[in-house]
Amino acid sequence: MKRTKLFAMLLAAAMLLTLCACGNTDSPAQDNTADTTEPAPAPVEPAPAPVEPAPAPVEPVLDTELPVNIMTLNGTTGFGMAKLIADKTAGTAALNYNISVETDASNVTAALINGTVDIAALPTNAASVVYNKTQGAVQALALNTRGVLYVVADSSETITSLADLEGKTVYAPAQNPTFIFNAVCKAAGVNVTVDNTYAQPADLRTAVVSGEVKLAVLPEPMVTIAKANNQNLSVVLDLTAEWDKVYPAGSLVQGCVVVRRAFAEEHPAEIAKFLEEYEASINYLSEDAAAAAQMIVDAGIFAQAPVAQKAIPNCNLCFIAGADMQPALGAFLDTMFQVAAPSVGGAVPADDFYYVGQ
Repeated sequence: MKRTKLFAMLLAAAMLLTLCACGNTDSPAQDNTADTTEPAPAPVEPAPAPVEPAPAPVEPVLDTELPVNIMTLNGTTGFGMAKLIADKTAGTAALNYNISVETDASNVTAALINGTVDIAALPTNAASVVYNKTQGAVQALALNTRGVLYVVADSSETITSLADLEGKTVYAPAQNPTFIFNAVCKAAGVNVTVDNTYAQPADLRTAVVSGEVKLAVLPEPMVTIAKANNQNLSVVLDLTAEWDKVYPAGSLVQGCVVVRRAFAEEHPAEIAKFLEEYEASINYLSEDAAAAAQMIVDAGIFAQAPVAQKAIPNCNLCFIAGADMQPALGAFLDTMFQVAAPSVGGAVPADDFYYVGQ
């Protein structure tokens, strides 16, 4: 009896202990790992490769001892070279220039063809002729002169427009002035007779001054000289303005500087420096016309400083280089080819005629 009672008591105690060990079954189970789990590390981006600095541009080294042989014509085509010649004489030019002034364009073209000159200032159509004769051995560096031609008449003539020249005889120097005048008249539908009796501008100027010729096409500075010596003369037409009425405006370009292609390819730094100094030389003409006129005389480009000074504003001097010169010069040479193909050497130069630097 006692054993049964004792067994019952022990069983009851065991059940009580089981209930205490289980706790409250209504409480949710705890996740003891939630507070101790470390978050996954973010992926590590690879360090960027070090950026190498761009190499500094290499400044071209000028060869200041290299002889740069230059020829220019006297008259308007050479005006822009005067300050550069003065700088060379004074020892302030950057390069070793040897500059000569010629009176005959054929001497300049011959020197370009045989390679005894590196750079030359000459009429634009002559530059095209040399390009064609040498199969592209020369290139145009820059334009230096726009239109410089004018129609002058004495008081016996009444000319107020191009149409007033219909049926008249007009004297003009041979070659470029005649080609240009014919092109303008033809495009405007005006019929004139062009007389080349006085083939050289200086000879025609003398005839105009003396009164032998009443109506003529003259370039500057011959116009200024003629008017100073004959008070009955006046400028009746500006052929640059007349050209712009019938052809692309600004395409009458009569003077330029060219370079031998081989020299330009071998000496690009020297060509860049020449163009820089040549542009400054041209700009000086408008900055100080009186001083520039005396430089023109000192260089042997023209004989009379007062006349040169007075003529400079009418010479339409300019500096247009690189790709900027191609539209105007290309249009001019194309027009000349249509008027008289031999005047540009029988063909319009290709795009490689224009030097655009390296």
